Amino acid sequence: MIDVAVYNREGDQVDLLQVDEAVLGSTVRHPLLKQAIVMYQANKRLGTAATKGRSEVQGSTRKLYRQKGTGNARVGNVRTPIRVGGGTTFAKKARDFGKDMPRKQRRLARDSALLAKLQTGGVIIVDELAFETPKTKDFARVLANLKIDRSCLVTVPQVDMNIYKSARNLPRVDVMVVGDLNAGVICNKQKVLFTKEAFMTLLNRNQN
Repeated sequence: MIDVAVYNREGDQVDLLQVDEAVLGSTVRHPLLKQAIVMYQANKRLGTAATKGRSEVQGSTRKLYRQKGTGNARVGNVRTPIRVGGGTTFAKKARDFGKDMPRKQRRLARDSALLAKLQTGGVIIVDELAFETPKTKDFARVLANLKIDRSCLVTVPQVDMNIYKSARNLPRVDVMVVGDLNAGVICNKQKVLFTKEAFMTLLNRNQN
């Protein structure tokens, strides 16, 4: 069992949760976790870099002058890569770097990432996180009370525009719905802040 403290918005402990490692796969699967992170990073690549080869640049295919008898070095057409304005040798082509993983593996990787964060104290739980109106100053005060001064992923049970708008101007702070969590975003942040409702929702989904 892993003991996880629950804090209020002032940073005072109000509860203690016990998390069974078996709910999150018992052990951290490092090879699977690396495979998932590589996939998420690869899927962010645009792959739009492209240059024109000699068959794509504008220009005639006529040989510039005859092969022999001119005293000049032999030469082909104006599209040759050795001439200014010619095509690029081994030209880059747009490509898709995307990778894929089965859904079950993605979930296991997410659980491994979360378990690793729990074991290293990277998970913080707050009893509630609601704002009547968007207020960045109030959100920053909550993070300061919880001693979060690094990159942070705020996880909520459902979409809350007040929380999103309160956090969007804070550097290195992202807000995500618990159903969208993945290993890539968890490992990309130093701290993961859950509301108690979001954390229990995640654990209950794994148990079912």
